[in-house]
Amino acid sequence: MTQPHLLSALDAAAAIRAGDLTSERLVESCLAHIEARDTAVGAWIHLDGEAALAEARQRDREEPRSALHGVPAGIKDIIDTHDMPTGYGSPIYTPGNRPAWDAACVALLREAGMVVLGKTVTTEFAMRHPGKTMNPADPAHTPGGSSQGSAAGVADYQVPLAIGTQTAGSVIRPASYCGAVGFKPTFGTVPRAGVKPISETLDTVGSMARTVADAGAFVQAMAGIPIATVEARPARFAMCPSPAWHCVEPASVEAMEVARAAADTEPKDLELPPPCDEVPAAHDVIMPYEGARLLAWEYRAHREDMSDAIRQIVETGLGLDRERYLWALGIREAARAAFESVFDGVDVLITPAAPGEAPEGLGWTGSPECNRIWTTLGVPCITLPGFSPGNGLPVGVQLVGRAGGDAALLAAAAWLHPRLAG
Repeated sequence: MTQPHLLSALDAAAAIRAGDLTSERLVESCLAHIEARDTAVGAWIHLDGEAALAEARQRDREEPRSALHGVPAGIKDIIDTHDMPTGYGSPIYTPGNRPAWDAACVALLREAGMVVLGKTVTTEFAMRHPGKTMNPADPAHTPGGSSQGSAAGVADYQVPLAIGTQTAGSVIRPASYCGAVGFKPTFGTVPRAGVKPISETLDTVGSMARTVADAGAFVQAMAGIPIATVEARPARFAMCPSPAWHCVEPASVEAMEVARAAADTEPKDLELPPPCDEVPAAHDVIMPYEGARLLAWEYRAHREDMSDAIRQIVETGLGLDRERYLWALGIREAARAAFESVFDGVDVLITPAAPGEAPEGLGWTGSPECNRIWTTLGVPCITLPGFSPGNGLPVGVQLVGRAGGDAALLAAAAWLHPRLAG
């Protein structure tokens, strides 16, 4: 049998149901691979192998609760867990902060019979200041941010699934840089109670996985939705460079062309309607304005323990007036309404997941320029890996669907993904 940690999440769960594998053996395999690899990756901030094995043994004694029963997952360390510390990537909370209860998404994945393996590294408060994680494809390059530990751990086969969150580009971009499938569902799909907030208007809980079907199933588990099979179906694709095209590098251009060729019928090029071109500017207001207020206690009581990057974001937000914030919210609502017209004759957009390959160095997590518009619009997005142009580092493409059209997006992604490899 394939080493258990190499299995997809759904294949591992099927093997557990068939009696060919146990949750305990799967967790043991993941922990052994973490021990062998994580000094070169740094995906984890907290692991308790004995606790994870005990939870796995309990799952093995139970009847299967869902299609992911017995499968372990990593939890981004801005998400509360009652049995593990939660540091939010900040020395203000590390190492002693232990929440009284699980975040809603963690409680729901446990209810689905999954196993919490540990906490993955996040950037500070899920914003700019990087954590310790390195890109598993090349440790001299960033894994992206802010869900860097989740993306790197999944891409390196240390865990089959991990939670990410996105306020700008923190699911889609690190998935592209590390070579994982990253799925950001429609805004509000997964409950955010117990997730450290940065923006009430933008924060979205999503999944890191190695297959489209796994990513979709994991989001369903965290949303408390009965897990349905992702059925691969062709779709009407359109190529959409988006307002970020000015920053796109040759590696992402090449990935887009491969996706164009793989999309069966020649997709048309699409321009977004106004005021979509103003959405990035609106994001530049909404995120710091809300973030400054949501981090008000930390700034006032512990600003000396904040990085310069986070203090700058807070101070920028405190300097924004309410009229500017209301303007940004108005642009968001107008653009969301206008964006619906894009799907007349089109099902799914193909657009860059990141400007290019992961930048060299660990001091910067890369630009979210290719992601901010979709996050602000609240629409579902998914990174499909499968390209290694240029320096041989992973590059993904991003598929974007209409708000609430998560199932259709997943079906199109499942159809397109195997075709990207030829």
